[in-house]
Formats: sequence, C-alpha cells, structure tokens
Amino acid sequence: MAETATSKSTTGNGDGRDPDTPASAPPLKRDAAGRIDLDSVPDVIQWFLDFDQRVAIVKHPRVEELFQWKQEQSRRAGEDVFNFNRAEDRLAIGILQSIAHNPTERELHAWISQLLNTLEQASKTTEQVSTSYQLNINNAQSVVAESTKIPATRTRKGFLIDCWLESLCTAEIRVLGWLYREFYGRPFRPENF
Repeated sequence: MAETATSKSTTGNGDGRDPDTPASAPPLKRDAAGRIDLDSVPDVIQWFLDFDQRVAIVKHPRVEELFQWKQEQSRRAGEDVFNFNRAEDRLAIGILQSIAHNPTERELHAWISQLLNTLEQASKTTEQVSTSYQLNINNAQSVVAESTKIPATRTRKGFLIDCWLESLCTAEIRVLGWLYREFYGRPFRPENF
C-alpha cells in the first residue's frame, strides 16, 4: 500500500540528520533548562503531514477510506475505541501517545522496533494476498473495492487491516524516528540497545 519505511533510511546518515528530511522541518522548542518542550511536537507532526510524502500518505483518499473502513469494523465489533474524524488525526494522536507512554530512550526504541516488526509483517501479508488474488492495489481507485476479489471474508478483513497498518506504521515510524533523534541526539538504529 505505502512505500515502506524499511525501504528508505529512517535513521539518518550518521551525522544526526536524516538525509530525506529537509532542514526546514520545525525545530523542537526547548525550555530554559534545555529540555524539549513537548508542546512543539504537534507542529513537527503537521510539518511532516504537509511536506513528507511518506507521512502525508495518510491523507490520501485510498488510505482515508481504509481508515474509515477500519473504524466502522471496530464499531461493529463493539470495540471501545475513540472515533477519529480523519486518518491524520489518528496518526497525530498515536504519535503523541507513543511519546507519552514511552518516556525513556529505551522505551521509545522498543516501541519503534515493534512498529517496524508490525510494518514488516503487514507488508509481507499484503504482498502475499495481493499476489494470490491478483489484486492491483497500487492502481485501484479503492483498495476496499479491490479487496472484494478476495472471496473469504476473514482473509479480506485481515488484508484491509494490514493495508491500513502498513500506511499507519510507515508514517508513525517516520515521525517517531525523527523525534527519537531530536530527543536523544542520535539516530534510531535497531542495534542501539
């Protein structure tokens, strides 16, 4: 569905700067003691949504459709989930929650690693299902409509969830990887811990 974060560097080139992120990304503000002001994180998220195509993918109509489909499935299943208006809102809140729930470098590193594993699994599954059912999701007007070629309801639902996860994780990893570097002064790398 989305170009995966694993296909391009999310960790930078060793000098602390991600070669794919222009210097125009807004800096995180700091307080008098030099601590990062978390109130500046939403501006960073918005910048990525506006200027980074791997993050802006969540604003694409096909991804928005997947997100709305997923929310409806959650409602039908009686899951206690917050209803977001748009996929980009879900992404932004997810990033802020990730930072709040993972306040140390080790914890944020572990969370990003989990997201990378989820992305890898979702990408493999969507590719396998797409191949098995001869789906053309890259050129389809609607991934949800294209998925109707999958006869088994359970397989179709799993496929659509994986398509959503692929887009969401790609965007979230991209922003959290940048924030990780800003917070801890070194790029995220799996071998950091």
